Amino acid sequence: MPSDQPKSALRGRVALVTGGSRGVGRGIAGALGLLGATVYVTGRAVERAELGLGCIPVKCDHANDDQVQAVVDRIVTERHRIDILVNNVWGGYERMVENGDFTWPKPFWEQPLWRWDAMFSAGARAHYHASQLAAPGMIAQRRGLIVNISFWAAQKHIGNVT
Repeated sequence: MPSDQPKSALRGRVALVTGGSRGVGRGIAGALGLLGATVYVTGRAVERAELGLGCIPVKCDHANDDQVQAVVDRIVTERHRIDILVNNVWGGYERMVENGDFTWPKPFWEQPLWRWDAMFSAGARAHYHASQLAAPGMIAQRRGLIVNISFWAAQKHIGNVT
């Protein structure tokens, strides 16, 4: 963050960072909080995360539509809007070892098919669903920002698809 950036640049703004209990999502949530936003941070294990100032942890499995709807309903009830949505959640990293074999570094054609389904269910589909729920309010208030984080896009070469 540039030193001339005011720490109140986002004061009064409400953000939702999905999958923000660790990694990039936690960093983004912390930065938004430092800039004055109220930041709701979701994740399956978010209650154990060390979150920054202004961050409110909300346990949520983004593969469960009812839980995602409940998070958005809570934010709208408590804060009346969502100004910033950061879609960071992603799945498919569970069960890396199958039958004693570490599968992640294998080429994509040797990956278990369930991993593809998990990545899209708790990844791309989860981004779409959260956006679908947040967008109407943003349109009604005539402002808002939706950011989709992709680890894959940030890499020149990665894992099992190169």
